[in-house]
Parts: sequence; structure tokens; C-alpha cells
Amino acid sequence: MTRILSLFAALLAALTLGACATPGDSAPPEVRMGVIEQIKPAELSGDHDIGLGAVLGGVAGAGLGSLIGAGTGRDVAIALGAIGGAFAGNYAQRRYDKPVAGEQLIVRLQTGVLIVVTQPVAAPLKVGQKVYVEGSGQSARVVPR
Repeated sequence: MTRILSLFAALLAALTLGACATPGDSAPPEVRMGVIEQIKPAELSGDHDIGLGAVLGGVAGAGLGSLIGAGTGRDVAIALGAIGGAFAGNYAQRRYDKPVAGEQLIVRLQTGVLIVVTQPVAAPLKVGQKVYVEGSGQSARVVPR
């Protein structure tokens, strides 16, 4: 049973470290110029990593479970503590992860193409303002020129 727990702990550590990894991006960021056509309010999900609450809760539950009993009872307590902690951590993360105020910007690029960028409210932007669009895809941001 201790071998199973060791494998479970190793798997949990590998998943945690794998979730922290970011892909390398060696290409320079793309910057385009445009004009804001429309601005709409939007809500963005919180900036917490999904599943982090469950992982931390599971680890804490397993740690508390290891303090109970001995032998097979202890192994069961560790497993139940990890499962219960994962559920509790996931619930807490969903409950306290508040949405962030954002804005959806429709920008007409110099090429005539319309793009939509949703980002947190940062610098005051207005319709008709000339802007830079930095990056592309999910990481695109609109900043004043």
C-alpha cells in the first residue's frame, strides 16, 4: 500500500510541476496598428489556475490523513483525506474565484480587418482612438498609441 501512495505522490508532483510549465516562445511579439470601433463591458474569469485548489486541498488532506492511525487504517485515512481535500479545495476555489471587470474591444486594423480583443480594463480607451494591438490570439492586448 505504501508503494501505491508513493506512486500517487509522484504522479501528483509531476502533474503539479507540469501545470506550472509554460511553453517557450522565441518569436518576437506581433504589433499592429488600428482604431477602436466599439467598446463593450465584459467579465473575465478569475486569474487563478483551474484545478489548483483541488491539488492543494488533496495534498493537505493526505497530509492530515497521514496523522491518523497506523497500518492499513492509516493508508485508508490518507486516501480519504486526499479525496476529501481535493473536493473541498475545488469547492473553495470556485466559490471565491471572482470574475474580473473587463472590456471587449473591436478594432479595425490598418489592413481593414476587424478583430475582437477581450482584456481587463487597464488604460482608459475610447471609440475612435488610435491604438496598438500587441500579440495575437488569447494573449493579444490593446494599448493606446
